[in-house]
Amino acid sequence: MKTYHAKPGEVEREWVLIDATDQVLGRVATKAAQILKGKHKPRYTPHVDTGDFVVIINADKIRVTGTKAASKSYYRHSGFPGGLKSETFTEAMAKHPERVIEHAVKGMLPKNKLAKVQLTRLRVFAGAEHPHTAQQPQVFEIEQVSQQAK
Repeated sequence: MKTYHAKPGEVEREWVLIDATDQVLGRVATKAAQILKGKHKPRYTPHVDTGDFVVIINADKIRVTGTKAASKSYYRHSGFPGGLKSETFTEAMAKHPERVIEHAVKGMLPKNKLAKVQLTRLRVFAGAEHPHTAQQPQVFEIEQVSQQAK
């Protein structure tokens, strides 16, 4: 039996819609990264971009568990001395909730040239409206994990 390797010309891309309302940030990001990489397909090949398009709506309604809302920080540096800037999760959600999800998904993609191409197929919107209804995205359900006292 021969091993099958997908070729870039024969990859069929679909559109997937994820609703982030009351979902945990990490769970949404892992599912989005898997779909962007194409690991949900039987024709997955690690060195070929076989992933689908992902549209995430209601990014402003995503949540984190525990005390991460106050303690999770995002850093950036301008390159100049004293140019380190930081903001907490709540500050970032107030200013730009789309970037929070994009940052989480980017960290879960491979650190190579494919990641840049795969990240271009991620579309994140703060509200419920998105301009990709013409592509007829399939709704992807993420299971809610109940929190039990242990």
